[in-house]
Amino acid sequence: METEVLAAASEIDFSMWGLFARATLIVKLVMVALILMSFWAWAIFIQKMMLFRAARSEADGFDRSFWSGEPLDELFETLGPEPSGRSAKVFAAGMVEWRRSHKGDGGLIPGAQARIDRAMNVAIAREAEGLQSQLSTLATIGSTAPFIGLFGTVWGIMNAFIEIAEQQNTNLAVVAPGIAEALLATGLGLLAAIPAVIFYNKLTSVSDRIVGGYESFADEFATILSRQLDG
Repeated sequence: METEVLAAASEIDFSMWGLFARATLIVKLVMVALILMSFWAWAIFIQKMMLFRAARSEADGFDRSFWSGEPLDELFETLGPEPSGRSAKVFAAGMVEWRRSHKGDGGLIPGAQARIDRAMNVAIAREAEGLQSQLSTLATIGSTAPFIGLFGTVWGIMNAFIEIAEQQNTNLAVVAPGIAEALLATGLGLLAAIPAVIFYNKLTSVSDRIVGGYESFADEFATILSRQLDG
């Protein structure tokens, strides 16, 4: 009898495709959703790393131009009021407000420093929002994927027990496929969640450093303008 059971079990396809094909519709939908979530997390990670690399490269290039000794007015004329670079946009926001704060006779409107700081802070917040977009999606995938997989597992095990009751047979050939299908959903949930959490932490750290660089530049630029205001 034991030999017959083992022979029957050995004929069952326990590959991932075989387990997916035998799963119930609900478990299949759960597995498909988890696979799509995993691909989505990888796509966000790759896209964001490319974006961050470009942002760092642009910031390095702008820093070289800013500290090259070129007059700030000439640099602003070269870049224009709406430059493409993120660091340049922070600089342009400060310069636009700096020029708006001058009266027709060359004097300064009171409160110029506060307005310049506020303009650059708004520009930084806008760029930070662009850099950190979709990171919440990674956090959502990382936190929900294990539970979605667990739902698929619970549903699969429930159906496995129903099948056992209907066949009134608890041998390995009946029990093993249903349990394996159910556990596959949990495995896929972890496969989607673990990279998503790692990607979220990595991208958040990188974006914070980039935004911190913008904030440091804004502070240095504000100090330069402050000296000119005091002068």
